Amino acid sequence: MNDDHGTTLRAGGPADAAEVLRLLDDATAWLVRQGRTGQWGTGPASTDPRRIAQAEAWATGGGLWLAELDGRPVGALVVGTATEYVPPATEPELYVNLLVTDRAYAGRGIGGRLLAHAADLARQRGVGLLRVDCYAGDDGALVRWYERQGFTPTTPFTVPRPHHPPWPGQVLTRPL
Repeated sequence: MNDDHGTTLRAGGPADAAEVLRLLDDATAWLVRQGRTGQWGTGPASTDPRRIAQAEAWATGGGLWLAELDGRPVGALVVGTATEYVPPATEPELYVNLLVTDRAYAGRGIGGRLLAHAADLARQRGVGLLRVDCYAGDDGALVRWYERQGFTPTTPFTVPRPHHPPWPGQVLTRPL
């Protein structure tokens, strides 16, 4: 599937775990340069055993989609079921477990394109609700970005983390 910016979407698989980690590493480095370390910390995902296992699970779980530009992954989407730390949905849903884009291609609508694909997947499955959670700390810019994508904030939550401050999150919904 191509869009008008030349981005192609394809289903991911086991061989794509390294690309997901690269995208996460690049995004984390960008966040650190912005002074926004609360979302994903300061260290690369590719050296964190928990994040490596998570990327491998995403890559083998059947819900990974990659946006590519000239054959290079520039975004990743993972859809599936809600994470354990958010309140359960009150109706059938498709949950966005991961959305990350290559910051070198910011402004090209890659994240929005991936979310539109998630909505299409939900409709194909006969599901009328798309949910996502995101980091709600700092100035709330990420929550506002999801609002611009058609999502409505619902439930704030906090994830306790040993040896770190609690992680403030926000669940957002988009009826389809």
